Amino acid sequence: MTQLIKKSKLLLLLSSLLLLASCGTLSDLKTDLSERVFGREAAEPPEPLAEIKETASVKMLWQAKLGGTGIYDFTPAVEAGYAYVASAEGELAKLDVTNGAQAWRINVGEKLTGGVGAGGSLVIVGTQKGSIYAYDISGKLQWKSKLSSEVLSAPKYFDGLVITRTGDNRIYGINANDGSRKWVYDRTGPALSLRSSAGVVVDSGAVYAGFAGGKLVSIRADNGKMMWEASVAQPKGVTEIERIADITSLPVVDGPLVYAVAYQGRIAAVDRTNGRVIWNRDISSLSGLTFEDGRIFVSHAAGSAYALDYSTGKTFWRQGALKNRQLTAPLAMGSLIAIGDVEGNVHFLSREDGAFSARVKTGAEQILPQMVLINSSTLLAQARSGGVYALQIK
Repeated sequence: MTQLIKKSKLLLLLSSLLLLASCGTLSDLKTDLSERVFGREAAEPPEPLAEIKETASVKMLWQAKLGGTGIYDFTPAVEAGYAYVASAEGELAKLDVTNGAQAWRINVGEKLTGGVGAGGSLVIVGTQKGSIYAYDISGKLQWKSKLSSEVLSAPKYFDGLVITRTGDNRIYGINANDGSRKWVYDRTGPALSLRSSAGVVVDSGAVYAGFAGGKLVSIRADNGKMMWEASVAQPKGVTEIERIADITSLPVVDGPLVYAVAYQGRIAAVDRTNGRVIWNRDISSLSGLTFEDGRIFVSHAAGSAYALDYSTGKTFWRQGALKNRQLTAPLAMGSLIAIGDVEGNVHFLSREDGAFSARVKTGAEQILPQMVLINSSTLLAQARSGGVYALQIK
């Protein structure tokens, strides 16, 4: 009955939004729908946290502050002893990973919506107006490139190219020396899809990206030609909302396989050579997964964390005490798995059984979906309010 009520409310909201379609563009309507139905506000409040018996020691190594990120998801980049972080207000900063000291901070001059990418002595961010800005490691602008629409994810550097994705389902290969366009991959999206900050993963000359409808594609990094397309999830249901099965997180590459997970869909292991699905199972995720030492760790959209076998998808354990907490993608840190939540907590789970080992409260704001490693014992998390936190396992 509860599920039926939820679906009825969603259909009512969709009908209301469609009546407003004449007041704005179709793109605006899709964004509004995505944000209201699947966006920042959870349908139900987060499950209260129970006290835990800590079996690991984690401390706040340092913290820094930038402007907020608004509705956009930013990911810090760690390169050669420095962290590069950005905000929606146009800020781009370089911080020492050992103590958080600021080496420099600039303002791009436009509203940022995607970043940060780092590599090839470049620091790269994208804007709401569809521009890519590339700076050197001293903060000096090297070039600017204009693309077709807003950049919602972190650009990636690979072999002399900056590879970036725009909100209109295009992926660009840009010359890292001067910002000139080398190739573009374009695909048509469905009428209704989730607004997503999912970017691309580049590995061994291949670019992997997930799209609406549960599609995972592999394209050549040198020329943008598609090598294969795989169906991670099949849309199902009667209504357009029920049929949303979009890949809204980054794929993960390990050896001969690439793993991806879809919202209202499945997690799948795909053969990198031909796109054949090796196995799949029903798990829904917005923020994504990670892989380490034969196990896949994934955050379920409803708030559970799973550990799965890499070769079969079989469940090793499930931690279900984080319901409705809008979890980040898990981050593997040896014997612990770190996961952030909507209230600024970072939870550390045992890799072996999923039990809570430690918890750190960073602030009151949501941790953004992708935390990153500084080293094997230290992570970097950015909050929606603009806080940047380095947490260290002691």
